[in-house]
Amino acid sequence: PIFLVSGPDLVIAAGRAGIIGAFPTQNCRTVDELDRWFAEITAALTVDGECLPWAVNLITHRTNARLAEDLALVERYRPPVVITALGSPVPVLDAVHAYGGIVIADVADLTMARKAAAAGADGLACISVGAGGHTGSLSPFAFTAEVRSFFDGLLVIGGGISDGRGVAGAVAAGADLVYMGTRFLPAAESMAVPEYKAMVVDSGPADLIVSAGITGTPASWLRPSLVANGIDPDALGEAAPDRNYQAGDSAVRRWKDLWAAGQGLGVVDAVTSVDEIVDALATDYLGALERLTSLPVKASPIHV
Repeated sequence: PIFLVSGPDLVIAAGRAGIIGAFPTQNCRTVDELDRWFAEITAALTVDGECLPWAVNLITHRTNARLAEDLALVERYRPPVVITALGSPVPVLDAVHAYGGIVIADVADLTMARKAAAAGADGLACISVGAGGHTGSLSPFAFTAEVRSFFDGLLVIGGGISDGRGVAGAVAAGADLVYMGTRFLPAAESMAVPEYKAMVVDSGPADLIVSAGITGTPASWLRPSLVANGIDPDALGEAAPDRNYQAGDSAVRRWKDLWAAGQGLGVVDAVTSVDEIVDALATDYLGALERLTSLPVKASPIHV
């Protein structure tokens, strides 16, 4: 669910390619626009009376004044997966469970993970170090191991995963699914402007900075986008502004002019279609599985 980047074209292409596409409701400026997006996605992904999996992201933080209206549309269109972010999953659980959907809660640390699990979330999306946008600080392997010690529901891991080998590693570590955002930023079907796509293609992990100085919460930003808008990445300091996750209407707008990305951007080298991305992911994933199963026990890299 990439803020101001994922929309109907990306979600539909993802669903048709065999993965789960997602978008945040805040990508729509109005409830009427969100209604149109829901209708378009539902119609395009319904095959023989059954809807292919897709997901919508709801910000449940108190700053989202539109949550009730957006949730009403969720109840009407019934997306199979609802992801909650920047707040508790509690406000949406009853509504989504009532129509048979599942709720996955974005969590960035173990405290949040335990609270979301106790609240009744069906799944946890563990945002780890290396993720784009509002990022985490835990290793994906450590995060997965800790969460699996108290949670047996759907576990999604995200952070720096941009190829099929990373998917295989996450699954081997205990995850059921992975989150990918950065890999699809420059997809032909994404809403990112051409300059944003080009910057992702041309940049690497050294071009990122993690700072709370933009939104009040640590996020991973593309340094060149900050510089282009007159912001010195090295002068953001430790002091964080009050939390504000919206794009804003100032001269320099978060997410709109200041662009985020995760550490997986190093493997992104071209603007390609979702179909091409998924084919490459599948090829690398199967290759990684073959490599794992072909390793003899005596050649195991684990030494005691």
